[in-house]
Amino acid sequence: MVVAIGFEGSANKLGIGVVKDGTVLSNPRKTYIPPAGEGFLPRDTAKHHQDHVIKLLKLALKEAGVEPKDIDVVCYTKGPGMGAPLVSVAVVARTVSQLWQKPLIGVNHCIGHIEMGRLVTGADNPTVLYVSGGNTQIISYVQRRYRIFGETIDIAVGNCLDRFARLLKLSNDPSPGYNIEQLAKKGNKLAPLPYVVKGMDVSFSGLLSYIEERAETWLKNNEYTAEDLCFSLQETIFSMLVETTERAMSNTNSNEVLIVGGVGCNLRLQEMMQAMANERGAKVYATDERYCIDNGAMIAQAGSLMFTSGQITEWEDTFCTQRFRTDEVEVTWRT
Repeated sequence: MVVAIGFEGSANKLGIGVVKDGTVLSNPRKTYIPPAGEGFLPRDTAKHHQDHVIKLLKLALKEAGVEPKDIDVVCYTKGPGMGAPLVSVAVVARTVSQLWQKPLIGVNHCIGHIEMGRLVTGADNPTVLYVSGGNTQIISYVQRRYRIFGETIDIAVGNCLDRFARLLKLSNDPSPGYNIEQLAKKGNKLAPLPYVVKGMDVSFSGLLSYIEERAETWLKNNEYTAEDLCFSLQETIFSMLVETTERAMSNTNSNEVLIVGGVGCNLRLQEMMQAMANERGAKVYATDERYCIDNGAMIAQAGSLMFTSGQITEWEDTFCTQRFRTDEVEVTWRT
């Protein structure tokens, strides 16, 4: 029986979660929301996390009904992510580990998403589409590694959506991607946008530049509404993601898809993936905003699995890294 506490702060979400043998006891989260038309800067995001992390830690313990003595292992996001926010939260995790005299485990952010998705949905051995503000990867488990079959060669899908939301001056509350999704539901005219799939990889930077250069003219001349442009952007980039995911499934003879990451909450993406899966006789697994958006419980869950399989992060290795590849981690907890 393992009780793990997880600290997540790789981007604008600060989360602390407590997990006991696969049961989430608490999972509070605090989001830094910048003004409309602006992104979140590392310095400001780190300050937000520093201001709220102690309150959130107390809340996580209170909601879980546990005390420090009940915790078996402290887990934190080692990377990937934004440097300043990562470090600001890791410092607290290291301090807590020393104060409570508990072992410490550095968790790969993406693997946290995958293991939380597998836990919540019950997916066995799925092809994983990991889509978030900073990451876009298509992943399959092969020979004790989460292998990256395809990925973005430039910016992430969430970053593409966020930057277009800034152009339209959409609110960042609750998130730019969510507000694009709501506008897209009212759009029905498809604008011709670049569709860039290169084998198993995708590219979004050229598509973003193309729509940014033309959006003002299109809106001014009433060729397309803002709703149409959000609809067009979603349809195009999600089609690219579904195509490459299906190709990975074909390569691995997979009949399961698991969508994880913040963009994975998008119901249109889930709908398009389901249509593809139906044609293949496959099943789609997805989670809601409690677990697809960055949270502390996913770090606790992945860290708990690592801990029970014998992994511990040596003290000199408890640093953070902005570039931490998913396939760098040996998956010792799966057979």
